[in-house]
Amino acid sequence: MKINLNVNGSVKCVDVPPQKPLCDVIREDLGLTGLKPGCREGECGACTIIMDGKTVNSCLVPALAAENKEIITIEGLDSFPESKIIRRKFMEAGAVQCGYCIPGMVMSSYALLKENANPDEGEIREGLSGNLCRCTGYKKIIQAVRASAEALSEKDLKDGTV
Repeated sequence: MKINLNVNGSVKCVDVPPQKPLCDVIREDLGLTGLKPGCREGECGACTIIMDGKTVNSCLVPALAAENKEIITIEGLDSFPESKIIRRKFMEAGAVQCGYCIPGMVMSSYALLKENANPDEGEIREGLSGNLCRCTGYKKIIQAVRASAEALSEKDLKDGTV
């Protein structure tokens, strides 16, 4: 079936089988390989995207169900200045190791900080609860999100942006 997908602000017409997962369409048909189809069961968060303003595991979404929805992938976050701060804080905190989970972690962190500009540790843990990391032990990831919140708050106070 031919469907229209609005991915990162660009509408693409793709021909997909009825049950093909959105993560596969994004990677294989659109060539956006930042998300990772890890567990394919919605447990690891490596395939996290933002669809109509909410984080979702794209491995659980049939591509047909995403037609005409606004989809943002990790590649699409480049157009948002906040995401650059989040990425930098992840690197500074040493929260990036193998990198497999990081796109999903950054997507979830971005969504969390858009909703809650000053989350406490419990709120950060809850915001990242759908994302698994086998390398870092989460401490550095939580520090990175906290540092991101602080940096975004300072940026907002200094120049009125974000």
